[in-house]
Amino acid sequence: MQTRRKAVGGVFGWWPVRVFGPSMTPTLRSGDAVLARRGGRGVRPGDVVIARFPARPDIGLVVKRAVRRQGDGWWIQGDNDFVADDSRAYGIALVEARVFARYWPRPGWVHGRPSRDEMPE
Repeated sequence: MQTRRKAVGGVFGWWPVRVFGPSMTPTLRSGDAVLARRGGRGVRPGDVVIARFPARPDIGLVVKRAVRRQGDGWWIQGDNDFVADDSRAYGIALVEARVFARYWPRPGWVHGRPSRDEMPE
């Protein structure tokens, strides 16, 4: 799921981000607008994050769920298992920010969930 980050520079580390693509459905949908924050507490498994793939810089920023720390980056995956444009295809990612809330069109907090490593089989 690619993102478009507005060039407002963020206020107090907050960044408005527009979501594009189906990979985070049902948590986020294409067209949703979310707030992400750089800094603050560190990323934890289950957090929704804004990240980039060093192996594919042409993709730009993506919105995915942090699954596990791996080396100097994170293994990230979308919530929609039918879309595999994540670490399964591109390897580890570098997290840029953590998503806190969706502000349009359905305002609400974006909560973490147990990572895939912590989910019972």
